[in-house]
Amino acid sequence: MAIVWTSDLNTGIEIIDKQHSRIVDYINELEDAINQQDKVAIGRVLDECVDYTLSHFAFEENLQEEAGYRYCKPHKKVHDLFARRIGEYKERFMLGDDITKELHDLLSRWLITHIKQDDADYVAAVKANMMEVIAEKKKDGGWFRRFFG
Repeated sequence: MAIVWTSDLNTGIEIIDKQHSRIVDYINELEDAINQQDKVAIGRVLDECVDYTLSHFAFEENLQEEAGYRYCKPHKKVHDLFARRIGEYKERFMLGDDITKELHDLLSRWLITHIKQDDADYVAAVKANMMEVIAEKKKDGGWFRRFFG
């Protein structure tokens, strides 16, 4: 069953929400490829989903570090464990194992749980940091004024 993006999945950080929404799109594309029994499409979507998700993890971890989020290391460990698990599924798929249903179920459950629990926990710290950065940029007038002012 396709995942439908609902407002309860929003973190309130637009860029993160767009990235999460794109991961949902990948999961839904994977479901379509599974239903069509198109192994080439499954492999392509799987590769794209894994690559995009790893990029998203790195971006999210960077935001957490910049914000001084106190649980950024445990959060990264959760990401690392998930990435390792997905890597194992990818290897099994490449060896010819039919992991598609199992993988789709894992991705669907994990993403929703991760957004609602783990990601919800860092939102306040990241938003506060973003507001500080915006305020600082407004206060100092930007690089152009500092350089030529």
